[in-house]
Amino acid sequence: MGSATREALASSRTALAAHADSADLATGESLFDAGRVIGNSSQLLAAIGDASADETAKAALVKAVFAPTLTPAALELLQSAAAARWSSHQDLLAGIEELGLRVTAASAPADVSIDSELFTFGAAVSSDAELELALTSKLTPAAAKVSLVDALLSGKASAQTLVIVRHLVQQPRGRRIGELLGDAAAIVADQADTMIATVISATRLTSTQLDRLAKTLSSRYGRNLTINQVIDASVVGGLKVQIGDDVIDGSIATRLKDLRLQLAG
Repeated sequence: MGSATREALASSRTALAAHADSADLATGESLFDAGRVIGNSSQLLAAIGDASADETAKAALVKAVFAPTLTPAALELLQSAAAARWSSHQDLLAGIEELGLRVTAASAPADVSIDSELFTFGAAVSSDAELELALTSKLTPAAAKVSLVDALLSGKASAQTLVIVRHLVQQPRGRRIGELLGDAAAIVADQADTMIATVISATRLTSTQLDRLAKTLSSRYGRNLTINQVIDASVVGGLKVQIGDDVIDGSIATRLKDLRLQLAG
């Protein structure tokens, strides 16, 4: 990520904070829709993503194209993103997507855990190669992907999760489904001032063990954590924990591997 993108993301988040009261689901969905329109138009993407172009002119272009279709809050947020300088066109699209994710997450009721719903859906998809192909193949029409998502999630997940997954399968930007859902879940969690810990173990941990682990990790990272548990017999015993780019590997499988390497050396 270039320095220009870091500054653009910071300014976009500041703009979002100023619209906290109007962060509803319709605004999040509007931002996703606009991001796909921009991503599907090379001319529009080039014009809005031109770092040398006048900020006022780019904001005016966004208003001319999107004013009839976006919520007022979405239009202002999109104008703010367009006025910023991004390191690349792909970073601009990622920035618009992040705004959509944060607004959508902020619109969820307190008892809805979007990141957990995304994790559950991702686990289901990754266990079915045919389903994963249907959702990620370039040969599958976008409308068919959306229909499949609706069939899988309608009535089983929140409206917020449904909107997010619909968008992700339509604009993957070269990412596999697991990466798509993982990136989205991390942003959703950050919006709620939490982090996601993926815990891999050979057998399922008890609620007491999970609570103890969550408290320990929260104390270490200074933030509340959402724990997603993955069962993998290959770890043999112990735990492997991933939080962002950090990996804490205390699995027996890794210890045995390290021992074999030491003996071989």
